[in-house]
Amino acid sequence: MNNSFLIPLIVLAILMLAPLYRVVRGPTVYDRVIAAGLMGTDGILMLVLLGFFYDRIDMFIDISIVYALLNFVGVIAAGKYLDRRQEEEKK
Repeated sequence: MNNSFLIPLIVLAILMLAPLYRVVRGPTVYDRVIAAGLMGTDGILMLVLLGFFYDRIDMFIDISIVYALLNFVGVIAAGKYLDRRQEEEKK
């Protein structure tokens, strides 16, 4: 059963390359923030799958919840910062 979770982990790792490209080469800062949030979401999914892979789902769920909160706060903070910066440029 453990090996059945290895293939989705590999697929998710490959799927994280597209948002990584957008973070590095994004045309705007907003695209980079959105791509970073998407990578955080993919990371949460990978943590949960790792929990199933190692038969320690309880520990990895706790870690993924903390990571999700940090990801959410980071995206909101970046959005607030960019919004304030845009308002200051208009003045």
